Amino acid sequence: MSDKLEFSLAELMIVAASEAWRGDGEVLASGIGVIPRLGASLAKLTYAPELLMTDSECFLVEEPIPLGARGADPDSVPKYSGYMSFERVFECVWGGRRHAMIGPTQIDRWGQTNLSVVGDYHRPKAAILGVRGLPGNSINHINSFFVPNHSKRVFVEGEVDMVSGAGFNPARWEPGMRRDFMDIRRIVTDLCVLDFDGPDRAVRVRSLHPGVGFDEVQDKTGFPLLKAPELGETPRPSAEQLAIIRRLDPHGLRAAQLKGNPPGVRAVA
Repeated sequence: MSDKLEFSLAELMIVAASEAWRGDGEVLASGIGVIPRLGASLAKLTYAPELLMTDSECFLVEEPIPLGARGADPDSVPKYSGYMSFERVFECVWGGRRHAMIGPTQIDRWGQTNLSVVGDYHRPKAAILGVRGLPGNSINHINSFFVPNHSKRVFVEGEVDMVSGAGFNPARWEPGMRRDFMDIRRIVTDLCVLDFDGPDRAVRVRSLHPGVGFDEVQDKTGFPLLKAPELGETPRPSAEQLAIIRRLDPHGLRAAQLKGNPPGVRAVA
């Protein structure tokens, strides 16, 4: 049925992103950016009602808040369920009770991430955000990644230019360092979905978006990729999922997240 529905690539990626939180239990779901946020919200409203979500300010909410101005319609009025101060957010972070989806500038084969500088740290080609809270977040709770433009500029050949977020590179872990909470769940890109479930946490292609081939993904990645045994097509949105996404994004902000707002099914060349 869903293969006859029209949907955008952004909507396909929202559904793919929502799967990152499946089975997490009662954790704080933080989607950073439009598509990750809609993915976390979709997860809560479909298969993971136990997820904790905030209003992005200081309160827990029972239902995800639609994007855009609040108060314009009844669906945009938050249904608060508790106070979520900065201190309580950090309690979730330090206790491993959070799963965030972020958008790094660079990712390497070990899952190390960079959102600080491109090029040499002392003479960078570009200065970006700085490490922010990523060092602590990356070792204390689950993370997933969102990449709107899959390329070798993001998936770099060697190590990222600056390690802002920890990964599975054994050379970066001193003896005795605890890795109890550190994990990387999924990478959702405009071409595919990847994970780190290969041997020795090697990167695998988990699913390919409609019309995308494995060779294209490999050509746009700076390191070797594995095919997951269950490699198939990324699940297409259902009518129910599309209705929820469109209700959560009444102003269509998702359409501006990918250049040209391409369709979810790529035309065969």
